Amino acid sequence: EESPHVLQNVGYQADLIDLKSIKKDELSQYETIVVGIRAFNTEDELATKNKWLFEYAKNGGTVIVQYQTSMNLRTDEIAPFQLALGRTRITDENATVNFIDPDMKVLNHPFPISQTNFKNWVQEQGLYYADAFAKDFQPVFSSQDFDEKPTKGGLLIGTYGKGYYIYTGLSFFRQLPAGNVGALELFINLIELNND
Repeated sequence: EESPHVLQNVGYQADLIDLKSIKKDELSQYETIVVGIRAFNTEDELATKNKWLFEYAKNGGTVIVQYQTSMNLRTDEIAPFQLALGRTRITDENATVNFIDPDMKVLNHPFPISQTNFKNWVQEQGLYYADAFAKDFQPVFSSQDFDEKPTKGGLLIGTYGKGYYIYTGLSFFRQLPAGNVGALELFINLIELNND
């Protein structure tokens, strides 16, 4: 996983959390927790420690869950609200992105996000978008492949207590190591969501 190195290169302290040894109250030292791709498919600890993530967000943290596959989840509760993952993917890395509410904080702070942030992506725009989700989640954009119907499940932001719980199928794990500045700016906006 190269993404932590990319974040370190732009000035973040990025620690890898060992789910087996971390204690619940140690999570509060972090401003943002990024859950790696397929972690809910591979990490047995998340079957119970998912509740730790929910509590962490409720207390003011930001949780960013990157894509998970709907098959073989260790728990169906990958978010504190209803979230059903599908197999929807946007294979066209240049697919147009339509912002649902351009005034959303995530699209304006600290970086202004526009269509150009989605240019020069590699391999695909994203995968395993959410097919259904609770009203607590606010979708940020809709996009679609060729003649497919539009999907809004690529980036969902839920306000939970004092913090945020985010699900994204966007392929940040490909874009950040590829040096894609537009994707990095959007990712930083997610990290900084709870900072004014």
